[in-house]
Amino acid sequence: MIGNRLITKQTPKSGILVNKVMVARSINITRETYLCILLDREHNGPVLIASPAGGMDIEAVAEETPEKIKTVPLDIGKPIPESTLLEVAKFLEFKGDSVKRCAEEIQKLYTLFKAVDAVQIEINPLAETDKGEVISVDAKLNFDDNAQFRQKDIFSMDVTEEESDPREVEAAKYNLNYVAMDGNIGCLVNGAGLAMATMDIIKLNGGEPANFLDVGGGVREDQVAKAFEILTADPKVKGILVNVFGGIVNCATIANGIVAASKKLQLNVPLVVRLEGTNVNQAREILKNSGLPIQTASDLDDAAHKAVAALN
Repeated sequence: MIGNRLITKQTPKSGILVNKVMVARSINITRETYLCILLDREHNGPVLIASPAGGMDIEAVAEETPEKIKTVPLDIGKPIPESTLLEVAKFLEFKGDSVKRCAEEIQKLYTLFKAVDAVQIEINPLAETDKGEVISVDAKLNFDDNAQFRQKDIFSMDVTEEESDPREVEAAKYNLNYVAMDGNIGCLVNGAGLAMATMDIIKLNGGEPANFLDVGGGVREDQVAKAFEILTADPKVKGILVNVFGGIVNCATIANGIVAASKKLQLNVPLVVRLEGTNVNQAREILKNSGLPIQTASDLDDAAHKAVAALN
């Protein structure tokens, strides 16, 4: 496996280079259950989600047999009460001494959840072995990015450039959220929701987005320039659509960044810009007086239509 490329639904089409392999002892599983601890906004804190139907897609279980899922709100400041632990263990259909072993495993997982600033610990399966053991066989953990200063050892294990798309790694250095896609229209947008809406409108107009790129709310000119560098580094990108709504964002900052980046990179693909919000009139003047062949758009649908038409 080492030295080969792993291709799954979660990787880019080219896959990810394998440079590490985890080896674990083999166990004989007699029964599989599901357990997850996660932060839930609806409950304003952590919740425990349990199901006796482990080893399978929990979303399918929730849809087809919702009675097989138990959700328990937890107090972030206290251990899980023993009565709750035993109740969950029995719901997971553990019997005899395994009930106590399951309860102990859940408490340990909750202690870990708080100690490492996790936002989710998913165990699938939480298994019972032929020796009566209760073991967390497969674990998926997500951590709170805001706790990076406290969890340096954990975050130092984050994926390297060899393990991830180098454009995603470079974007993260500038606090940009970038995800590559298969289309040919590069997108620069502020806000995840607006970014997804922009991609949808591009597709509705017959185009295909080349990426998801969210510059966030406090974007600076240098971040805009870096965003353009990342977009143009993708050989598939044949046009760029900028869609920014200036609430927190200053549209003039975006415009200055666009002009500077276009001149520095000698941009040679069609560029469509739709700006609305704070200092938008100033921003439009900056684009108009730049001397660059920038197409402006009155609204999102107009922007997407122009971006797709520019490629055709």
